[in-house]
Amino acid sequence: MDEKIVKDLIDRLIDLAFAEDIGDGDHTTLSCIPADAMGKSKLLIKEEGILAGIEVAKEVFHRFDPDMKVTVFMQDGTHVKPGDVPMVVEGKVQSLLQTERLMLNIMQRMSGIATMTHKYVERLKGTKTRVLDTRKTTPGMRILEKMAVKIGGGVNHRIGLFDMILLKDNHVDFAGGIDKAITRAKEYCKEKGKDLKIEIEVRNFDELQQVLDLGGVDRIMLDNFTPEDTRKAVEMVGGRVELESSGGITFDTLRDYAECGVDYISVGALTHSVKGLDMSFKAC
Repeated sequence: MDEKIVKDLIDRLIDLAFAEDIGDGDHTTLSCIPADAMGKSKLLIKEEGILAGIEVAKEVFHRFDPDMKVTVFMQDGTHVKPGDVPMVVEGKVQSLLQTERLMLNIMQRMSGIATMTHKYVERLKGTKTRVLDTRKTTPGMRILEKMAVKIGGGVNHRIGLFDMILLKDNHVDFAGGIDKAITRAKEYCKEKGKDLKIEIEVRNFDELQQVLDLGGVDRIMLDNFTPEDTRKAVEMVGGRVELESSGGITFDTLRDYAECGVDYISVGALTHSVKGLDMSFKAC
């Protein structure tokens, strides 16, 4: 994804986060901490997992107070354990207190996603299958959550509705069938000068055969196929197009699908219901 777009989305997220948290002022901090008081705080890890969000945290601190000094000891993607101290921040105590919760909210969420993703990636070791994220993300935080998936070793599917064409069941039904949906998507890209990959979801073998007969897509999503049907679908496709398994796949069944030979498995659970990694920001 374009770096300028990523930076813009992160900047807007940070602005909104400060607006909703601080409002017209952190009156607790302003009332009891002198404006010239200086201090130091450390990020303390309290749970084993994969660290993610260090670079975003640095941006949070610097955006709020450019004079804050951030010393990083552990980079994104590091396997951390309780007691680890990935970074220390020095500066005005008022600044440390006002940025603490936003930094922790971001880092706990991102680290939880990276940790969950890493678990799924490890489950797929020895197969060619890669784990994909989805658009089942927290509104406004998608770019951070997808960054966390990559840090955990996963692959981003699409960022949004703008960077790939994914013809799902409703698109196919409203368009009047698979042939019309694919044909219109290809014509649209040509008319608009868009170089977008086209993926289509199929619900059964009849739809799969229609897609194979028509061609013109980059990837086929097998929606709610059983492992047995997935293996048959892989044989039908014969490597002519990428295959993605999706729908109702759990951590326990993940490897069953991978061993069928699909290229990707998309997992909404990487982002939609993940638990944050426990950590705190303590004066030191």
